[in-house]
Amino acid sequence: MNLKLTKLLGILFFAAAFGLQAEPDRDRVLEKVDPFIGTGFHGHTFPGATMPFGMVQLSPDTRTSGWDACGGYYDADSEIWGFSHTHLSGTGIGDYGDVLMMPFTGEVSIGSGTPNQPDYGYRSAFSKTNQFATPGYYRVLLDRYQIKAELTATPRVGTHRYTFPKAAKAGVVVDLKHSIQNRQVLKAEINVINNREIAGWRHVRGWAENRWVYFYAEFSQPFTAELFVDDAWQKGKTSVTGKNVKARLNFAAADADTLLVKVSISPVDCAGAKMNLLAEMPGWDFDGVVKQASSVWAEQLNRIQVKGGTAEQQKVFATALYHTAICPNLFSDVDGRHRGMDQMIHQDIGFTNYTVFSLWDTFRAQHPLYTIINPELDQAWVRALLRMYDEGGILPMWPLAANYTGCMIGYHAVPVIVDAYVKGLRDFDQKKAMEAVVFSSVYDNIKPIPYNSAGVRERLMPKAKLYNATKGFIPADLEVKSVSKALEFAYNDWTIAKLAASLGREETATEYFKRAGYYRQYFDSATGFMRAKNSDGKWLEPFTPTDSNHTQGEYVEGNAWQWTWFVPHDVPGLMALFGGREKFAAKLNDLFTTSSALTGKEISSDITGLVGQYAHGNEPSHHIAYLFNWAEQPWRTEEIVTQIMTEFYQATPAGLIGNEDCGQMSAWFILSAMGIYQVCPGDPNFSLG
Repeated sequence: MNLKLTKLLGILFFAAAFGLQAEPDRDRVLEKVDPFIGTGFHGHTFPGATMPFGMVQLSPDTRTSGWDACGGYYDADSEIWGFSHTHLSGTGIGDYGDVLMMPFTGEVSIGSGTPNQPDYGYRSAFSKTNQFATPGYYRVLLDRYQIKAELTATPRVGTHRYTFPKAAKAGVVVDLKHSIQNRQVLKAEINVINNREIAGWRHVRGWAENRWVYFYAEFSQPFTAELFVDDAWQKGKTSVTGKNVKARLNFAAADADTLLVKVSISPVDCAGAKMNLLAEMPGWDFDGVVKQASSVWAEQLNRIQVKGGTAEQQKVFATALYHTAICPNLFSDVDGRHRGMDQMIHQDIGFTNYTVFSLWDTFRAQHPLYTIINPELDQAWVRALLRMYDEGGILPMWPLAANYTGCMIGYHAVPVIVDAYVKGLRDFDQKKAMEAVVFSSVYDNIKPIPYNSAGVRERLMPKAKLYNATKGFIPADLEVKSVSKALEFAYNDWTIAKLAASLGREETATEYFKRAGYYRQYFDSATGFMRAKNSDGKWLEPFTPTDSNHTQGEYVEGNAWQWTWFVPHDVPGLMALFGGREKFAAKLNDLFTTSSALTGKEISSDITGLVGQYAHGNEPSHHIAYLFNWAEQPWRTEEIVTQIMTEFYQATPAGLIGNEDCGQMSAWFILSAMGIYQVCPGDPNFSLG
């Protein structure tokens, strides 16, 4: 299936599924987006203001601890701590929550307060009936203060508009200690520039171990500033540094009926943050920024136009498309400077840097979707990944704010690069890409830099990759998560072989096509499952296919039922292992009809959205419903895909059955609603649903 046809399908297949036609009014799509979808259950999304793939995500924070704090906001909560400027969308690990601001009236403590003692700090109760969100805009009434807070954004600037009641005292708290998942602030600084401007930075150790963020803020009214270190007032000071620094900015009541605040951020320095603000929002036209954000979002969301269906289907579809356009995030300043994976500052005015690539998730559907609806952007992401290889020494697994987090398994930057290449999207250095993908298959993409230093490579070859290369399998008694790692290595290696063959690297292609077949060693014909082997070549016992052990098991965030099907690059080969099409189809049907009961010592909380043992709430299952097409039972694909779309995607806060994972959960829905799915990125063919 060529790229022109897939572009056409991107417009028409949703119409085929639900009887939809092209939508003529480009702005009406914004009315269909509900940013609160995914803020309940374990979706981990946020409802605040951001731009497509923007650097700023300005959103309310309602909790900082626990798994469901990953997005900063949770639907069940009734108090807002404040509004911070960076958030992750739908991740299973939390970070960010930078530069929290909270308006207030009267006297408030500089602490954040607790649910039992909210008046100790600056937090406020709020009602869901007094809250509204649409792409690029958020509004809420803070009950404690009766302040109407409105938020909007440009790519690098978050803008607040606070409407105060008549009060003797009004102000804004600035908290640089606050962070999602209570990450460790190594050091932070606030500088009062004058009575309308402040700037500062913070250095944080969290999921990203060495993260820097700088900010610059302007206020529409003059203030008097009180600065705090460890919640102690630093009388007379205009600059403070420490691990726990805050400011309380006080505004004259007569001037503070409406207060505008502009906050820009930068990964480079405060000067960069100021340049970003001057370039993107030099004035004070809040409504103009809202209008501009709406226009940009309307253009983004109209890349796929639909009409008809139910109101709920329209809302789910539009919101899913919205969620696919939040990250990766812009990570360079307007002057072309960015912080690289080597933690050095680089400048290239012709290059745009990005971060937040949840590659273990998004290689499956989000990147394939964008090869259709915005191929130029997908190529920009590939260039960003290759720049990370240049600056850090290896392609990342899960890059976050110029850090290698080493999160998840495999080397899935590789299929993102190869999938773009095989679809003819080649505006990047192909020779470098070939070098980078091979390097990633050998060396450790978990450890920090440097990788390219003399004498470093040998000790950075990780055990799993070493065993895979020398033994042809990964022994379960020597390496955890062995089955999942091996299956993903096999697929990744197949994509390397495809690129090598296309570039005339025949020796490399032959080697990696061979490695792509290593998956066969894990198939146990007696049980019909992919199983773990010990170093003596014998199966690991005991074996129960419903077992899940989140941290120490043989499967990552799943079990044998879910992982047995991860051979996307060789479905006919997998079918042969089962003994042919009929036995393959029977086992595949068993997956969806067997009991959903899970067993094991530490059942992964990621296993959600069960249909039998199929788990739609986590990514390893996402391609499986389409495998019935290989078994010549396309009606089963149609039935199951429709069931998943209907049951697991709802127009409610709890409407996502698992972590949104930076657009992957929603991208699955978008492609499936259009009637297509790419089972094997790296192979440009799409399977029909």
